[in-house]
Amino acid sequence: MREKVALSIVMPAYNEGQNIAPMVQDALRVAARLSNDYEVIVVDDGSKDDTAAQVASLAQQDPHVRLIQHQRNQGYGAAVYSGLTAASKEWVFFTDSDRQFVLEELERLLAHAQAADIVIGYRAPRRDPLLRRFYGWGWNRLVTLLFGYTARDIDCAFKLMRRELIAHVAPLVRSRGATFSAEWLVLARRLGYQFAEVPVSHRPRVAGRPTGARLRVIWRAFLELARFRLRLWRRGIAG
Repeated sequence: MREKVALSIVMPAYNEGQNIAPMVQDALRVAARLSNDYEVIVVDDGSKDDTAAQVASLAQQDPHVRLIQHQRNQGYGAAVYSGLTAASKEWVFFTDSDRQFVLEELERLLAHAQAADIVIGYRAPRRDPLLRRFYGWGWNRLVTLLFGYTARDIDCAFKLMRRELIAHVAPLVRSRGATFSAEWLVLARRLGYQFAEVPVSHRPRVAGRPTGARLRVIWRAFLELARFRLRLWRRGIAG
């Protein structure tokens, strides 16, 4: 039987009032089965709905729940960054709060914890609309072209990592938008951390609206990616 680990579950949330309560409840249930020492951290990124209020209520009912609030919307990467750096347990798992993943499959990632520092899920298959899948395909190809192979599904929000990796990588990451995952993984690889990749289930979104395909978000991602590439060249970091 696999030894239980101390576990933080981190999820960013922006206007996820229709999803957040069942998502947190699922996370608590899964965490209690996999760990004797756990926390569930929700980072509300300046939501305009009642996302934060729902999480605050859940936190009053269960001390394992923690709410972090951004007073204004700062971007996906900023929300993930806040959650990862606030996590206090040995292993930190992050996922989105839109209920598109099967949280029980976190156990598949934990099975690789002895051999890897970061375990990355890849959606098999991805259940998003065609345009979002096309954007994702192009983004993965672009990151590979600029930095070499990084991961099969860079932006898959189903990742598990050691807290010591977070302490090392987080101060180096500047992106706070959609480029966050790419920058994080590129830096982790170049710092020599061991990767594992695992297929995970993906479901269509049934409530709420995604924001990643907005032109403003895409434009910011390209700018951040270009700045990151230039920064690596200037500093002479491998690759």
